[in-house]
Amino acid sequence: MQPNIDTVGALRASGYEDKSLRAEIRDNLLQALREGRDPWPGLHGFEGTVIPQLERALIAGHDIVLLGERGQGKTRLLRTLAGLLDEWSPVIAGSELGEHPFHPITSVSIRRAAELGDALPVEWRRRDERYVEKLATPDTSVADLIGDVDPMKVAEGRSLGDPETIHFGLIPRSHRGIVAINELPDLAERIQVAMLNVMEERDIQIRGYVLRLPLDVLVVASANPEDYTNRGRIITPLKDRFGAEIRTHYPLELADETAVIRQEAELVAEVPEYLVEILARFTRALRESPSVDQRSGVSARFSIAGAETIAAAALHRAARQGEPEAVARPVDLETAVEVLGGKIEFESGEEGREEEVLDHLLRTATAQTVREHLRGIDFSLLVDAIEAGALVTTGEQMAARDFLAGLPVLGESELYDDIAARLGARTDGERAGAIELALEGLYLSRKVSKESGGGEVVYG
Repeated sequence: MQPNIDTVGALRASGYEDKSLRAEIRDNLLQALREGRDPWPGLHGFEGTVIPQLERALIAGHDIVLLGERGQGKTRLLRTLAGLLDEWSPVIAGSELGEHPFHPITSVSIRRAAELGDALPVEWRRRDERYVEKLATPDTSVADLIGDVDPMKVAEGRSLGDPETIHFGLIPRSHRGIVAINELPDLAERIQVAMLNVMEERDIQIRGYVLRLPLDVLVVASANPEDYTNRGRIITPLKDRFGAEIRTHYPLELADETAVIRQEAELVAEVPEYLVEILARFTRALRESPSVDQRSGVSARFSIAGAETIAAAALHRAARQGEPEAVARPVDLETAVEVLGGKIEFESGEEGREEEVLDHLLRTATAQTVREHLRGIDFSLLVDAIEAGALVTTGEQMAARDFLAGLPVLGESELYDDIAARLGARTDGERAGAIELALEGLYLSRKVSKESGGGEVVYG
């Protein structure tokens, strides 16, 4: 709840503890650690690597730059920093830079504090208002980040030497807060030079003004490794001013990979866990493939978009076939590969083989998932039925009920029930997907054959 204090006199009388920004972040982080609370919600796979480095940097009060390939969660990690700020923070009401009532720094606020004394009005700012994010683009100017002379203020009659003619940029306006700069190397080098004073001396220089503002701001940034982007670099003096340079990475464990997909994907239909696992294994295989340019990385957005695509395929089928429920099935994986290939950058020697590489790695990921979940089940009756001439047909537009009705009859065998139970399938859509996975596993282990085309797949 927002504190009910509206003057600096009342704030002093309340015993409010005056802290610097870094002390505030440090104390809140240490308090969370003592209480066993996770200060980094929504982050997976960084617990033993990136997070300890980040926590040490924050406790030390360092500015931070995160280095890593695309889709490694750098921006999400930066945004969680806002959770380490106090929920409410006092500012001088109407101040341009959100100055602390006890420490005005601009000439306007200093004059108001002298004139009003304890009656100086106070406002309260939420923690999310103290986190500012800027995407670095080549057209970003010094005025955007630091500030410039405001011609409108000059036109009002102020002289050019008056500090009150300055329009402050993003970093000064983040005073007593966190400013995050995404893709820092994309900033022109002359713009990076303008940040040097902010990073070290904690003041700003604007044109010819003699202006020293003791800014209390935490600067954090993200960047792709310079050997890949080739769009720019972080100049050495600026890199030297960051107290901590932390390398991020893709999830090291499969469970973390699937957790990221489940957390980030906006699914319009049910996607069984084994399909999420196939997408996660597929993504990890791409990151290890010599055919893929590993300098560009394979973003987590690849698997997230894949999950969203197969969910959309399931909903599309349900709408056209009148199914009561939309459930993604292994047959929908092909639709994901068709549209996601453009997200991967292949090595120069792989021209013309892109689809072949993707199909091979998807089959590998599927086979690994089948072994993980269906190991130990005896498929001999189903294989015998198919060898005797039975055909099993499925496809992107085949309803689950039609697929199930076309399965070979296996007498008293409970094979289909065993497959469904192993994968937690209960409804028709879930059972159809589970049995499709088993059939694909039999094909990949060369127990049955498979023909596909025109959106239809026949196992025989």
